Amino acid sequence: MKNFTVLDLIDLDLKDHNSLNLKCVAGRKGLQRIITDPEINRPGLTLSGFFNEFAYHRIQLFGRGEIAYLNMLEANDTMSAVEKMFSYQLSCCIFSQSVTPSKKLLQIAENAGCAVLQTDLTSSEFTIRLMRALNDIFAPKKVIHAVLVEVFGIGVLITGGSGVGKSETALELIERGHRLIADDSVVLKSVNGSFLMGSGRNEMLGHHMEIRGLGIINVSNLFGVGSIRDKKQVQLLIELEIWNSDANYDRLGTGDITKEILDVQIPLIKLPVKAGRNIPILIEVAAMNERLKKLGYHSAQEFDDNVLKWLESKNARSLYSNKNDIF
Repeated sequence: MKNFTVLDLIDLDLKDHNSLNLKCVAGRKGLQRIITDPEINRPGLTLSGFFNEFAYHRIQLFGRGEIAYLNMLEANDTMSAVEKMFSYQLSCCIFSQSVTPSKKLLQIAENAGCAVLQTDLTSSEFTIRLMRALNDIFAPKKVIHAVLVEVFGIGVLITGGSGVGKSETALELIERGHRLIADDSVVLKSVNGSFLMGSGRNEMLGHHMEIRGLGIINVSNLFGVGSIRDKKQVQLLIELEIWNSDANYDRLGTGDITKEILDVQIPLIKLPVKAGRNIPILIEVAAMNERLKKLGYHSAQEFDDNVLKWLESKNARSLYSNKNDIF
């Protein structure tokens, strides 16, 4: 990830309930400072003079409590702790609820070259939005050669060698009413280390597809805006490979195979491709089966349990019959 600066934070293109509503009120020299930590610090203890374990590298958020304490310090003309705080290389300071800091504090920030930002949001609401934005920005990322589609609400990542038919398969799925997220280059982000979020590498080109023999097509123009979406959680990985008659393919599905991507385990299905196999329909069934698993129903496991019950009942009947034959 390239260096993420305070100016980048202000310029984030976030809409509606994600907007941070930030503006700079002082310390414009500090707009080029790099934000290195996705966490937020409330500097209440620091303002009281306690600098042990001061998380100066984090964004400093001033809420009602900190603002009231600042006013008291200025009224008592005891701003030494504030001056010491700004002697650290702070990334930036943010004041919530449209509070404008005093001229004295703004001057201290100007002298230190630290950007002072302001938002009209409450501290709690701003914290939620900022953490959401920073977690997305600082999330571990990986770009892979694949196609990401949404099939029956399941994010399906289709991988495979060049020319195996990934884009053609995705095109058939789109024609059947499913949605495209990205073709060719998929950006994967690990969100909180618990799940993967996939999106296109380029917002302008993400919903175009390259089909051999046809060239570049615009999916939204051909199939409508309902055929695309910007991002989707990756919940199933489909690996397409050319059919190998010597390979031992899974025929029962009782073993849940996963693949680790960015420390997240994703269910994996390997689909061999050959003439006569309808891969899009197989992917639809795989997606529906994955939804059933998430609801607690495992078809292959149920089949296996039923077979075992049948064998046990058959053995019991056989044993009972043999005992009767003795008498």
